[in-house]
Amino acid sequence: MMAFPNSGFLSEASEELRAMLAAQAADVTLDRGDVLFEQGDEGDALYAILEGALEVSFLAMSGRKLSLSLMRPGEVFGEIALFDNGPRTATVMAAEPSRVLRVRQKDMMAQIRKHPDLAVDLIRLAGLRMRYMGAQLNEQVFLPMPIRLARKLLHLAGQQDSPTARITLSQSELAEFVGATREAVSKTISTWKRDNVVEASRGGLQIHDFDALRQLAESDLI
Repeated sequence: MMAFPNSGFLSEASEELRAMLAAQAADVTLDRGDVLFEQGDEGDALYAILEGALEVSFLAMSGRKLSLSLMRPGEVFGEIALFDNGPRTATVMAAEPSRVLRVRQKDMMAQIRKHPDLAVDLIRLAGLRMRYMGAQLNEQVFLPMPIRLARKLLHLAGQQDSPTARITLSQSELAEFVGATREAVSKTISTWKRDNVVEASRGGLQIHDFDALRQLAESDLI
């Protein structure tokens, strides 16, 4: 039996709940480019990464695929499907050969019917997840846009192996990411360009001063 990671959504789970999930888990092997699930698919399973790397992306209003993050071994995702089998909000694809554990909602619910005490632990985890999502929403709504933009650029740059990171997203797409108007994003980037923090072109952004972006991103002034 493969152990479920003690991380992410399951970092506060009891040993009994993790053991139950591990007992119900199936080992899924993915080749590079294989899609685990697509945006809009019905959510029906929780996943944990054992090996490799998975890219999380979604389709922007322009129809272009935007990469949100790159998940590594130990990360747990798809937990909303344990409570609600609504549509997936993003696409997950293997960026390299990968192995994941999958627990389907129907299998987990069958075990909870046999062992109701596990439901208490799961409800507690759902509450913690709601608190986390609320904090994320507060950040999106209340943090000044330049801070949100700096954090997003650093996040995107962190997926690259080169110290001279290039972000190949348009300013409209960056605005969509941070929940702002294109004009506000353009004004901020113009200021950063003047200060030699970034270089902007039609093809995207080149980050020149990571320290300046980090200093801004770590600020929580509202």
